[in-house]
Amino acid sequence: MGKVTTLAPRDVVRQDVEAIAVIYRNLGAPTAETMVSRALGELALSMARLAETVMAQDLRDVADQLGRLDRLADDLGLISLAEVARDARICLKRADSTAFSAVWARLVRVAEKSISPIPGFADHS
Repeated sequence: MGKVTTLAPRDVVRQDVEAIAVIYRNLGAPTAETMVSRALGELALSMARLAETVMAQDLRDVADQLGRLDRLADDLGLISLAEVARDARICLKRADSTAFSAVWARLVRVAEKSISPIPGFADHS
């Protein structure tokens, strides 16, 4: 064995700010702010529940939970998060545990970047 190289993944998080802008235009700023904050909180809780389930290696409902995460992320314009959630579901359906592990690690990274406060994200309305 030779030299060990440490990889540093650099995930680009894509967002569709128009999804949030539509919510703000349709509901007005105060109501939209509440709704978006609530949806982001729900997204964070969904991800936390999913993480607990995966860590417990109880994969029975993970595909359904990933589907919910996908829909929530899509509604908020979190394109990368929705795509990675779909990829993880595909790995589960194919029973490819190696691929699922890799995609799961990516999902966690993308979720952390997507759910953290995004400066100016709501300002695009």
